[in-house]
Amino acid sequence: MLSTLIRGAQQLGVELDAHQLDLFERYYRLLKSASSRINLTSVTGYEAVQQRHFLESLALLPALRQVELMAPGRQERVLDLGAGAGLPGLPLKIAAPGLSLTLLEATARKAAFLREVVSELALEQVEVLSGRAEEVARQANQRQAYELVVARAVAPLPTLLELALPFLRIGGVLAAPKGSRAPQEVTRSEGALGLLGGKLLSVAPLAVPGAPRRSWLVLVRKVALTPEAYPRRPGIPAKRPL
Repeated sequence: MLSTLIRGAQQLGVELDAHQLDLFERYYRLLKSASSRINLTSVTGYEAVQQRHFLESLALLPALRQVELMAPGRQERVLDLGAGAGLPGLPLKIAAPGLSLTLLEATARKAAFLREVVSELALEQVEVLSGRAEEVARQANQRQAYELVVARAVAPLPTLLELALPFLRIGGVLAAPKGSRAPQEVTRSEGALGLLGGKLLSVAPLAVPGAPRRSWLVLVRKVALTPEAYPRRPGIPAKRPL
C-alpha cells in the first residue's frame, strides 16, 4: 500500500510513520470519491495521485528547509492559496503535523470538500476559508499573518505575487511550484517584485522522485511591506498583471 509514496518520501528524506500513511490513504479515498462530483482533479488513479499530488507536494520540504522553514518540530503559520483539492497544503500538514495551516479556496464546493477532509482526518490547527484572495488579504487577521504561502497552479507569477505577498510577514516566503515556463515568468515579474516588497530567493528545478516531467520551484522572500493599494479588486491582478 502506498509504495510509491513510501519510496519517494524516503528519497526526499521525509519520514512518514504508520499513522501518517493511514492519513494519506484516507485522504486519497476522499479525493477520489469527491472528484466524481466536483471538479477537483483529473488525476485520480492510485499510483498517479501518489506521484503527481502527494510526492510533488512533499518535494517542497527539502527546499523549504534550506531556507529555514518547515523544520521538524517548528510551528509556523502556512497559507495554501487557491487550495483546490488541498494540494500542496494537506500533504505538508500530514508530513509536518506541527504547522498551523489555512486553506484558502474561492469555490464554495471545493472549500466544503476541504472541510470534510479536515474533519474526517481529525486534523488539528487547520482552518478552511472560502473567499477571493483579493478580499481575504484585506482582513486584519489575514494580512501579514503567515511565515509561508504555498500556491500550486494558481496563476502566472506576476499575478500570483500580487495575490500572495500581502499575506506574508516581512521575512516570510512564497513557495510556488511551476512548470517549464518558470524562468520566463520570473523575468516578467521583476517589476511586481519591487513594487510589492518581494525579493527572488531562487528559481530551481524541483526534484520529485520518479517524476517524468521537469518541475521548478520559485521561492520569493518578502523584504518590505506591500503597499495598501495591493491586491487590487477581484479579477484585476489577473486581467492587468503588474
